Amino acid sequence: METIVVVDDDETFTQLLETMLRLEGYGSVAVTQPDQIVTTVRRKRPALVLMDIHIGDVDTVDVLRELKSDAALMTVPVIMTSGMDRGPECMAAGADAFFLKPFRPSELMATIRELHRPAEPDDTT
Repeated sequence: METIVVVDDDETFTQLLETMLRLEGYGSVAVTQPDQIVTTVRRKRPALVLMDIHIGDVDTVDVLRELKSDAALMTVPVIMTSGMDRGPECMAAGADAFFLKPFRPSELMATIRELHRPAEPDDTT
């Protein structure tokens, strides 16, 4: 089962996302502390990271930049979410997608499926 790291400090929203992901066949790991994000992504090697822009009073756009500048983590897709329209800033920092809250769960799942495509076998032999 593929794992998605969910980074959000809103417990209710995190539980909703984890339930939705489980119903779609994904495992999930919740991270609520900004200082645990990069460590958790390194340890879990998730299929994808779903990260809110604000965790406590920390802006996670800098964490996004750190993930995308790390050679071992730069290929992990990151979807950023926020209640404020900071999509252009997130995309410029390396996000693979941005969702303005509230968003449709079906649209989020379609984007997750699009970004998380298992590697196809090499047919060039």
